[in-house]
Amino acid sequence: MIHDNITVNEANHLEFAGLDTTLLAKKYGTPLMLLDTDKVRLNMQVYKNGLAKYFGETSYPCYASKALSIKEIYRIAKQENIGIDVVSSGEIFTAKSVDFPLGKAFFHGNNKTDFDVEYAIDNGVGYFVADNVEEINAISKIAGEKGVNQKILIRITPGIDPHTNAKITTGQVDSKFGTPIETGQAFELVEIALKAKNVELCGFHCHVGSQCFDSTSFIDAVVIMLSFIRDVKNLFGFSASILNLGGGYGVRYVDSDPQIDILSNLEQVGKAFNQTCDALNIIKPQVILEPGRSIVADAGLTLYTCGSFKTIEGYKNYVSIDGGMTDNPRYALYGSNYTVYNASKVNSDKKVTATIAGRCCESGDIIQENVQIPKPTRNDIIAVAVTGAYNYSMASNYNRITKPAVVSVENKTHKIIVKRESFEDLVKNEI
Repeated sequence: MIHDNITVNEANHLEFAGLDTTLLAKKYGTPLMLLDTDKVRLNMQVYKNGLAKYFGETSYPCYASKALSIKEIYRIAKQENIGIDVVSSGEIFTAKSVDFPLGKAFFHGNNKTDFDVEYAIDNGVGYFVADNVEEINAISKIAGEKGVNQKILIRITPGIDPHTNAKITTGQVDSKFGTPIETGQAFELVEIALKAKNVELCGFHCHVGSQCFDSTSFIDAVVIMLSFIRDVKNLFGFSASILNLGGGYGVRYVDSDPQIDILSNLEQVGKAFNQTCDALNIIKPQVILEPGRSIVADAGLTLYTCGSFKTIEGYKNYVSIDGGMTDNPRYALYGSNYTVYNASKVNSDKKVTATIAGRCCESGDIIQENVQIPKPTRNDIIAVAVTGAYNYSMASNYNRITKPAVVSVENKTHKIIVKRESFEDLVKNEI
C-alpha cells in the first residue's frame, strides 16, 4: 500500500486508519473525503520537533492553509502549538472562527487588497509577508490610521529552479511572487521597508516550489538567503531576526515516487544553515517552515461509488465514478498522479487497465488513466489515495455538483467535520 495508514482487511476491503472504507461509504455516502487526523498530528509533530532540534528551539512550522483550509485543521494546529500560513481573508476568518491565535499567522499573497490589509490588521495577524512596494505602502498607511506598528517579512525570489512541475515552481527570478535578488530590486525593497512608517521589518521569506523530493533546493535557498541577510546587514545595518524558507517537501502519490524522511531532510538543511551562519559570521535567525501538502496529503483518502464499467473495443476501459474534477481537479490541471484502489475487492485477481472518469460533462474530467485495479461493477467503492492536499480546497460546483462531506478518522473513531453540501447551498446566495 502507498502509505502505512492504508491496509486490507479479511473481507478483502480497503481499510483507512484502521476502518473499513466500504462501511464508511455506506454510512456517509459518496463522494466522501476521509481525513486521518492522527496522521495530521504526527506530521505536525515531526516538523515541530525537527525544526526545534536542528535550527534552534525558537524555530517552528506554520501549516500552509491553502492545502486544506477547514476548521478542524486549525483546531489541530492550535492544539499542536504551531503557526499557520494564510493567503486570504477567508482563511483568516476560518482560523479565527475556532479561536486560532492569529499572532502566529503569516499572511501571504501577491495582491492583498486594502480590505485584506485592514481585515488582517483588525484581527491581529502577526506577520504580513509583503510582496511589493505598493503593499508595503498600503500596510504602512492602514496601520498608521489604526495606530499600530505592523510586523512584516519581505518575500524574496532567490533564483532557484527546484526541477518540479513548472506550474508549482515559485523560486525562479521570473515569478509573479516576490522580488528578485538577482536584479537588485530586493535590496531596493528592503530600503523602502526600513524607511516606511508603522511597519516593522523582521526578516525575509522565500519559497522555491512544491513536490521537492530532496533537500537540494532548500540548502541552496539557505545559502542564498543567508548571504542576502549578510549583505543587507552590511548595506543597511539591519539584522534579520526571521528567515522563512517556505514549504515544498513532496509526498508519495504513486509507487514510483520516493518516500521522504522529513526528519532526516530537516537535519541536512539544519546542518547547512548552521554552517553557513558560522561561515558568514551572522546571528542565527529564527527559522520558519511552511509545510502544507506534507502535513495533510497522506492523511486524506477519497471514496467514490462506481456507476459503470465501459469498454471501448480496441481502445480503453472507463470506470465512471460519482465525483471527479469538482472534488479533485489536479489531474485536469497538472496531470497529477494518484494511486487508485477498488476498495470493495482490493486483491481480486481479475484486474483490468482502465481510466477513472468523473461525472462532469467535460472530456477532461479524469482522475487517473491507465490504472490497474480489480474489475469494478456498479456500486463498488473506488478509493483514491493521498487526497488530503489541494483536493477539497480546490473543489468547485461545476455542473452544479455539490461538494463532498469530510469525515475525520481518529483512534478508530469517525465523525463529520465538514457537512455535505445540499442543493439549497448551491443557490443560497442567489437572488
